[in-house]
Amino acid sequence: MAATLLQGLFNIVDMFWVGRGLGSAALAGVGTASFVVWAILSLAEMPSVGVTAVASRRWGEQNDRAAREAGYQAFGLAVVVSAVVGLGGLLSLDSLFLVMDTPAEVTRQGADYLVVYLVGCPIVFAYFTMDATFRAAGDTRTPLQILLIALVANAILDPLLILGLGPFPRLGTAGAALATILTRTGSTVLGYQLLRRRGLIRKVRLSQAMMRTIAWIGLPVAAGGVTFSVIYILLTRLTSQFGTAGLAALGVGHKIESLSFLACIGFGIAAATAVGQNLGAGQPKRATQAGHAALRDALVLMALIGAAFLLIPEQLMYLFTSDPEIAAHGASYLRIVAIAQLFMAFELVLQIAMEGAGYTILPTLSGVGLTSLRLPLAWWLRTPLGLAGIWWAISLTAIARGAVMIGIWRRGTWRGQQV
Repeated sequence: MAATLLQGLFNIVDMFWVGRGLGSAALAGVGTASFVVWAILSLAEMPSVGVTAVASRRWGEQNDRAAREAGYQAFGLAVVVSAVVGLGGLLSLDSLFLVMDTPAEVTRQGADYLVVYLVGCPIVFAYFTMDATFRAAGDTRTPLQILLIALVANAILDPLLILGLGPFPRLGTAGAALATILTRTGSTVLGYQLLRRRGLIRKVRLSQAMMRTIAWIGLPVAAGGVTFSVIYILLTRLTSQFGTAGLAALGVGHKIESLSFLACIGFGIAAATAVGQNLGAGQPKRATQAGHAALRDALVLMALIGAAFLLIPEQLMYLFTSDPEIAAHGASYLRIVAIAQLFMAFELVLQIAMEGAGYTILPTLSGVGLTSLRLPLAWWLRTPLGLAGIWWAISLTAIARGAVMIGIWRRGTWRGQQV
């Protein structure tokens, strides 16, 4: 959980320096670009989710050789997919912002940020694969230590590259993305060397069959994440009708909420590793207990975060902007999604736990279906409620996703999934 929260701080630090140093248009640009970045990170989950399920099951079966080889195959898959994603994103960059219907200055600032991120796609994919390979073996401490070093480096580089302090050039929003890519590069190289040194990965000839197996498990999750990001891109188009302040509020509000989102993912990842290893060891009861334990802890944290969203939303928004209009819209967002934080715990922890069993299709399809309702619901509610109608569409569908995921988990079909 600590590691995933620190992952979120990369973007939070970016938003802080962009908002404080470059103004509302740059803040809105990075915020809207982040929904495309979300799609990139979702596609990076294809190899990472796949290797978590396959390698953790092999470790649980005490088939160490196969577990090590699965990690290496996942890196091969990451390189291939990331090259396609990066090139495709660069070729469709103009179309992405055209769909979002953002103002010209917001588009320019967002495109500057996104170009750097797209060029760095192979590094991003390799980083998440490295992280998942450690976790599949039950080692969550090493990735956390690597991430701490990277976060400190990113926090130092951000103001230098964004604002051009000292001898550094003023790169603006592109500097925020470059700081992230540079620190991810160092982290990936260090992590891969440690994997080799500790015998958690074994270099073998790449196998299309094994890469297909890993991709098939991770594909529903990746496709679901991409669908979510597309929905947010279209929500951005609706939000743009309320001006730059509304766009910035959506971006910043979503970034603040991402901390609770990432915390739930952290608990889910812990459960996924335990689920995979215990199913491999023939212990389905212990796999279920792992999911329940992670969920209990997540619910406590989400209750605290939800309370903060209700009680101090303006203070949270003013960390990123001094514009009172942006702060007011963002505070409204945080208050409306506050109750949904508890249901986010149910949805994410249980879904990711089932991913550890390789059971990905039904949870993803149900999540995608309910999230898709945000578009017609937001379009309908925006007329009587204004910008708050879009916020309510986000909150209500999150609550529904959590309720459905409880039902899927309790059915127990995931326990019989073969990997």
